[in-house]
Amino acid sequence: MRYVDEFRDPDLCRDRIDRIHASMAELARRVKVMEICGGHTHAIYRHGLPGLLPAGIEFVHGPGCPVCVVPMGRIDDARHLAEVEGVTLCTFGDVMRVPGRNGSLLEAKARGADIRVVYSPMDALDIARDEPDRTVVFLALGFETTTPPTAATLLRARDDAVGNFAVHCNHVLVNPAIQAILEAPGQDIDAFIGPGHVSSIIGTRDYEFVARDWAKPFVVSGFEPLDLLTALEMVISQLIEGRAEVENQYTRVVAESGNATAQELTAAVFTVRPHFEWRGLGSIPGSALAIRPELAAWDAEARFDLPGVQLEDARACQCGDILKGARKPWECRVFGTACTPEHPIGTCMVSAEGACAAYYSYGRHAETRTEGT
Repeated sequence: MRYVDEFRDPDLCRDRIDRIHASMAELARRVKVMEICGGHTHAIYRHGLPGLLPAGIEFVHGPGCPVCVVPMGRIDDARHLAEVEGVTLCTFGDVMRVPGRNGSLLEAKARGADIRVVYSPMDALDIARDEPDRTVVFLALGFETTTPPTAATLLRARDDAVGNFAVHCNHVLVNPAIQAILEAPGQDIDAFIGPGHVSSIIGTRDYEFVARDWAKPFVVSGFEPLDLLTALEMVISQLIEGRAEVENQYTRVVAESGNATAQELTAAVFTVRPHFEWRGLGSIPGSALAIRPELAAWDAEARFDLPGVQLEDARACQCGDILKGARKPWECRVFGTACTPEHPIGTCMVSAEGACAAYYSYGRHAETRTEGT
């Protein structure tokens, strides 16, 4: 296959769906599958897959939305930076509306803070070159997928001696989050659909602990409907055969060993933090990256005095439970009423990859209130 339309071919998709129905009849039990990546969540509901699959398959949504997992305290730190005299804060657009204790970055911008939306960290570095009288801070976040561009930008800033540039690092690691979910009391997930973009960087080997230690099938998938249906069929086959292995459906992009160049860039710039606070999952050991001490001149946490306060989400918001797979979006009492994409209360409704945004955007806020009954 060469073109994306082939991964949306109706006949091929119908064939996969028929085979999944037959496999589920053979398995003869319910299956709970966690898709880790927010991109997968949106693809599943955009293409209406739950309505085409057997009722015994339940999707639960994991913590793979990079904006959703940033805790409120880190947003407050970013807002504090933006309000420092002479500082320009740069970040991605979907971060602007994430609520902090004192409001969002968008609200801070409306009050006069110099906050700019960029498409890459290199864009922020260009602003620093063009405006040498200001200190430009890039608010970096995301999983292993977005870490190498931040690393490359930091090395360029060092090599070109751009002294008025810094990074506020919020890059997180996927496997410690998966481990935290597996260790959670009452966890009843049968299998995982693994993230495609992250896996293109780290490969598939690092997921072996899921199969080895927890006896859960784990299949890395692409993002088109045929990708996801094929990955789901692979998961069910493992369950029928009593296997627990790491398999790779997304072979056109993901290699077993990942991207060596990207991994070397990351290792050259970042080190693993002892602990990091995640929204919904709490403090997870070894789950995020910090800038190496030798690059402290470009590290916003080393250059600025930040509040660093740990804050709880608004009580009405249940994003934490949704990120752990403990609740569905429609089970949140403010979903679709007080909390909408236009007026979000929690990050899962703010982000383009959030589970709540997926349910709301594709009409699931009405029909899913009877799901599972």
